[in-house]
Amino acid sequence: MLQGINRRTRLLSGVAFGAAALMAVGSAQAQTAPAQSDQTTDVGDVVVTGIRRSIEASIAAKAANTSIVEVISAEDIGKLPDVSIAESLARLPGVTMQRLDGRSQQISIRGLGPDFTTALLNGRELVTTGDNRGVEFDQFPSELLNSVVVYKTPDAALVGQGLAGTVDLRTVRPLAYGRRAMVANYRHEWNDIGALNSGTTDKGDRYTLSYIDQFADGTIGVALGYAHMSSPYQSERFNAWGYPEYSDGNLLTGGVKPYVMSSELERDGYMGVLEWRPNDRIHSTIDAFYSKFKNTQVLRGIEFPLAWGGSAQSADGACDAVGNVATPDVCRPGPSLRPGYTVDNGMIVAGTWDNIKGVVRNDLNKRDSTITAVGWNTEFVANDDWTLGLDVNYSKVERNDIILETNAGTGRNINGALDTLGFQLTGDGVTRFTSQLNYADPNLIKITSPQGWGGDVIPGGQAGYMNTPSIEDEIKAVRLTARRELHQSPFKSIDFGFNYSERTKSFVNDQYYLAVPGGGDLTIGSQFLLAPTDLGYLGISEVISYDALALVNSGALNKLRNPNADVAAGNWGVTEKVSTAYVRANIDHNLFGRALTGNVGMQFVYTEQSSSGFEAQQLSEGVAAVANVRGGVDYLEILPSSNFILEVSDDLFARFSVARTLARPRMDDMRASRNFSFNPGNNNENATPEQNSPWSGGGGNPLLKPFIADVVDLSVEKYFANRKGYVSLAGFYKNLESYVYTYNRIFDFTGYPTGIEVPKINEGILTTPENGNGGWIKGLEFSVSAPFSIFHPALEGFGGLFSASVTDSKVQPDPANPPTTMPGLSETVLNGTLYYERYGFQTRVSARYRSDYLGEVAGFGNGRTLRSVGEETIVDAQIGYEFQSGPLQGLSILAQVNNLTDEPFKTFENGDERRTIDYQSYGRTYAVGLNYRF
Repeated sequence: MLQGINRRTRLLSGVAFGAAALMAVGSAQAQTAPAQSDQTTDVGDVVVTGIRRSIEASIAAKAANTSIVEVISAEDIGKLPDVSIAESLARLPGVTMQRLDGRSQQISIRGLGPDFTTALLNGRELVTTGDNRGVEFDQFPSELLNSVVVYKTPDAALVGQGLAGTVDLRTVRPLAYGRRAMVANYRHEWNDIGALNSGTTDKGDRYTLSYIDQFADGTIGVALGYAHMSSPYQSERFNAWGYPEYSDGNLLTGGVKPYVMSSELERDGYMGVLEWRPNDRIHSTIDAFYSKFKNTQVLRGIEFPLAWGGSAQSADGACDAVGNVATPDVCRPGPSLRPGYTVDNGMIVAGTWDNIKGVVRNDLNKRDSTITAVGWNTEFVANDDWTLGLDVNYSKVERNDIILETNAGTGRNINGALDTLGFQLTGDGVTRFTSQLNYADPNLIKITSPQGWGGDVIPGGQAGYMNTPSIEDEIKAVRLTARRELHQSPFKSIDFGFNYSERTKSFVNDQYYLAVPGGGDLTIGSQFLLAPTDLGYLGISEVISYDALALVNSGALNKLRNPNADVAAGNWGVTEKVSTAYVRANIDHNLFGRALTGNVGMQFVYTEQSSSGFEAQQLSEGVAAVANVRGGVDYLEILPSSNFILEVSDDLFARFSVARTLARPRMDDMRASRNFSFNPGNNNENATPEQNSPWSGGGGNPLLKPFIADVVDLSVEKYFANRKGYVSLAGFYKNLESYVYTYNRIFDFTGYPTGIEVPKINEGILTTPENGNGGWIKGLEFSVSAPFSIFHPALEGFGGLFSASVTDSKVQPDPANPPTTMPGLSETVLNGTLYYERYGFQTRVSARYRSDYLGEVAGFGNGRTLRSVGEETIVDAQIGYEFQSGPLQGLSILAQVNNLTDEPFKTFENGDERRTIDYQSYGRTYAVGLNYRF
């Protein structure tokens, strides 16, 4: 039970409470001064509107918080300053985001990826639609949120804190808002590269209705909101399989999978708040949030196996390397590169391929998910000294995906016409082709298995693949709190609390091969055909297009469940029961004549985690042995924390924080499921566990413990212009005590079935996540926000925000291997915004830059893959006007453009930016809109 207590815990406890003791000594030496009153921020009382209102409210909230935080406040009801929450967050100091399909979705805080950030809704931990804990922020309509607080340092009362930071999404509180408001928003958007796929659109709409009011002499408040979004995204994509060495030692492209993607996000979000405060002693709030989200992606393109396209093939395997065989009609020559190709700096960049068998792809990715979150919070002031609280909350996610791939070509496996491809690499690493075949001809291109892929399960190969995973995530929690007011003490109050939560997440892994009934090739019916898709940016003028999902749903293809062990082992369920007790002493004190505020405290976190799943072993092709398996572990962690804010002089503050934090492992890493295999070809006496063992396996680890870090933060903040501006310099150091990594360990497979052979060795390598050693992450953050009127009155209305972050790390979980690269860590992140707002006019231009980093992308079978992502600079802009008098008073108009410079998204391999794996161009997204406040 006491395994969470160690030397670092005791050290941090000593620092926290030793500082408190020092403060008490200062009290004895200093003259008595009146205690500071509580600082509160009422966004509704800010006189200015629009961008400046948002900035001033954010600055006020940042200054008032006892933790080091960054804050986003709405410009007005239903108006956060960006299209999405993630884009707003990415403008904050020390925060950045990764684009997915051209939109902002997940964030990184202080160099740590989404796995290390916890998201809250009104202070309560949220379920997630992904396979892990990282919140996909596009699920939450920005129009229904009033503010977002990013905690960079925790305190003991912050339940559900993350190791990198904690993001608290907050809806409006109608009684605090204090007046009636009815707002309607409408926005129309479009993409400048058009609808790239047949049957898709490049235009979308967003509209929002919000209502806030107070009743019964201001004792009852109501807030209601509805937000609808239909938003298109487009991208031109190039994907390379990789870059092997050719026979002459130069690198060349192993194969490519270029396509165009058209996506439409549809989301309906609902928010409701009922607040009751009949007197100064009782305050009760019920809030609810519901979001229904659907994302449909249509992808069409063509896959060309090149250097990795294989050698000559025949039905009986009798072809030689150039296709010679006694019966040439059953031989298919393999790809060959003509002499005379062009080499540039060790890379073959132009030439001609012969004997290419293309695979035309018509794919579909579809996600349907719903989020439900309900909470009830009641606070009761028992007397002048005691305040009691109760919070009960529930949230749930249900997600269903369809990941559909269909293959078409000139003929099955060894049959059909071959192509001659000229190719040339552009400066962006994208390969352009010239072809001889017409890939849009339905008489030539048919549903089939052009390369014979999947032939181990389906004779002749599969015509496609269908993955239909589903996720359920559920959190139930209850929290009890109490506050004791203190008198004549360095501490103004003490908070006590206990939070109990149960979280259950399950993943169902259904996967199917698609086959043409009876084998052979399937002519695409006219009822499924669409206009051909243009791949002109790749040099391929057109490819055949059809409604892939309608074709599969019609029964034209057989669905055969994938029987392999790795698929069975992909099913899992994880349960966490977390009991958190905390105590926090709140400081309001005069130290040597200067105001000192903050808190010191401790969390006691006891976790019971368990997982159920399947242990699956591949016995032969298409045959697996499957058994139920369970596992789990209990542990206690003690997390001390302290936050001190010293007012060095008027509006100059020094903040110091020391804390111990944790981040729970990825939930898919905590799965009990594993798969094993036995290779009879290696079953001999000379095999060792490390080399040539017939045994191997991999999977999750339900015994994983959390990532643990001891964190020190120091920040200096200077506020000016009546706290309408500030400048800040912050530094942090995170000492990672433990880090979860992938480890190959020797495992005893005694008792596992082999099929028919008696194993001559029972040990082999099992690849699982393990708790390893840690390392450190450190960084500096500089930020400034200023109205330019402080420089000259003629600049009234102009202003700017700028931030820069520099982060470095060294994490080495396994001493026998080099340090690991931290996912999501960019060494340099820059953000800048210039704005003007006066006389009803407002305009803003924002840019954000992040250097190279290791990003999480979708790989083979939509699985999680880490790849190097190239540096990028994203520029957005908006302009608007609000009618401030006359019959149109209350109406405002807006125009926006996102990704103004059409910045691409690029990944590469082995640290070599020439070796492009993904190159995605998204185009610019424009929007025009109206906002009317009644």
